Parts: sequence; C-alpha cells; structure tokens
Amino acid sequence: MRLAFLIPLMMLLAACGQEKDKTDGTEVSINAGDEHGGVQIKTGKDGGNIKIGGDGAAIDIDIPDFVDLDIESDFDIDGVKLYPGSKVTTVNVDANDKNGADKAVVKLGFTSPAAPTKAADWMAGEFAKKGVKVTRSGDTLAGKDKDGADFTIKFGPDGANAKGEVVITKS
Repeated sequence: MRLAFLIPLMMLLAACGQEKDKTDGTEVSINAGDEHGGVQIKTGKDGGNIKIGGDGAAIDIDIPDFVDLDIESDFDIDGVKLYPGSKVTTVNVDANDKNGADKAVVKLGFTSPAAPTKAADWMAGEFAKKGVKVTRSGDTLAGKDKDGADFTIKFGPDGANAKGEVVITKS
C-alpha cells in the first residue's frame, strides 16, 4: 500500500501536542487502503483512533489526546499556500488502490482572516505568478495541478472573514 507511510507518522504525532489547548487544532480523518487491507485514522479535540488491518493482522490504537498538526506551513498546491494567516480546521483523506484503480480525494476545511473575495483574489494572483491556470466562478477557484490532480477552492463568508474548503481529486 502506497500510503503506508501514514502509519508511523500518525503514531509519532499521537505523542505530540499533549499539552496543547484541546479546543484548537485540526481534526484529521484518513481512510486509505487496497485489496489487502487499510488504514483508518481519526483525530479530534477529545482524542482519536488508529485502525490498521489486512491479510490476517489488525491494530486498533486509541490516541488519548489531541494531535497538533502544523498543516498550514506544509500545505500548498504547486507552491501556492492558503491566504496568509489561514488556519486549517479539518483534513479528510479518502484514498484507495484497488484492482489497479488508484483514487484519492483530499478535503481541507479552513478559515482565512480576510473576506472571501479578498482571499480568492490573493490566491488567484499567486496561482498566476506560478503559472498555474485556474478558472474562477464567484469566489471559487478551480484548476489542475502539475501532477494532474483536479482542485477546487471555495471561499464563503464567516463574519468579516472567509471560511472555505479545498478539494483535491486524483484518479
């Protein structure tokens, strides 16, 4: 399974953030597998769980505390990050490689300290600087990254700021 690297990473991260405020942080949900088994990882403010199974083996580990991830500094699409000061609130990964059909969908929920139009304008400009073609419909950007994955970034109002979702689909 290509996503096997997630297992030791999440187990290591389970030990991190033990003294962080449990009301903040990113909720993570990962569901990945192939015809031999899979991995399910869920984290949240009240702890989480890691399940690994397949071909006669199974592991089920509770994560006792919130896992603090610094996704904002690592996330980008072809070098374009979220609007400055944005905070990733959720990460959902659904990936499988069954019978040669490799497919993954990644969804990131986020908040930005700017109005939706301002955040969308900024990101559209950053994509243009990197030579990444995006189309725009209102405050929604859509395009294809250099690896051929389709992406959509939707911005909506959240008071004076923006709340949004990034969806990346790779087939």
